[in-house]
Amino acid sequence: MTNQNTRTAVLLMAYGTPRSTQEILPYYTDIRRGRAPTEEQLADLVARYDAIGGISPLAARTEAQRDALQRALDALKPGQFHVQLGLKHAAPMIETAVDDLAQQGFTKIVALVLAPHFSSYSIGQYVGRATEAAKPHGVEVVGINSWAIEPAFVDFIAADMKQKLAAMPTRTRVLFTAHSLPQRIIDGGDPYPTELHATATAVAKQLGLVEHSDWDIAWQSAGRTPEPWIGPDILIAIDDIAAQRSADGVLVSAVGFVADHLEVLYDLDIEAARHADKLGMSFSRTACVNDDSTVMSALAQRVLSAL
Repeated sequence: MTNQNTRTAVLLMAYGTPRSTQEILPYYTDIRRGRAPTEEQLADLVARYDAIGGISPLAARTEAQRDALQRALDALKPGQFHVQLGLKHAAPMIETAVDDLAQQGFTKIVALVLAPHFSSYSIGQYVGRATEAAKPHGVEVVGINSWAIEPAFVDFIAADMKQKLAAMPTRTRVLFTAHSLPQRIIDGGDPYPTELHATATAVAKQLGLVEHSDWDIAWQSAGRTPEPWIGPDILIAIDDIAAQRSADGVLVSAVGFVADHLEVLYDLDIEAARHADKLGMSFSRTACVNDDSTVMSALAQRVLSAL
């Protein structure tokens, strides 16, 4: 074991994605908690990947975010931090990453999730898995639970939204979206919708947008399970806008996602865009943060503040 106790590890966690078509089946099986998908379900997912070019760019985007965070930390505190990825559904898994950091001699880990909004179902699970994996090693884990209203994040979205709105029809409705969750989780008091609303409110305030007349919240990419998921779904929200004739365009801001991936590139750029077009409405989307240096520098500051 190498003694690196004077440095601090940063476990940067994300959902994970297949890196090749060969990894789609094991990835999908892991998402389904070890239950292999049917041939029809697998074919549907493969078709979605084919529609965006064959595979998701998420793996490369996540690695770029790791590298950007490392650069930002090195600029602030040279040589004092080591950033390592831990993924929920792909290698390197969270537990594997924690084991590796412990073997390297790290005694403290700052756990940061590439998702701005806290939910017990998302950030809570990620940090929980890291904490449990660290216990046998006696490694301390400090979690960063939310960065929903991080000024650099809000500024990034607001600046891009201003540009996108300038190219849209005068009557354009903004829909802020995030990944839907099962309704039972929200009924249990989970703060996820409140977190999303805080981001939306902060962005809208910069642009002078008024809730329910200029902007609303919608949810997307709900799981294909029998239980109810929180809504309204993005497609239903677009239907409602069209039926009410309250706007001529829809600008979606997927603030629940911080990197280009399937739920953005297919569910929004293809599926939702086609839906809006069929209803005679213009459609656009704000950019994802990806590895924006200003936002990554702000997250580096959050790491320092967590210690």
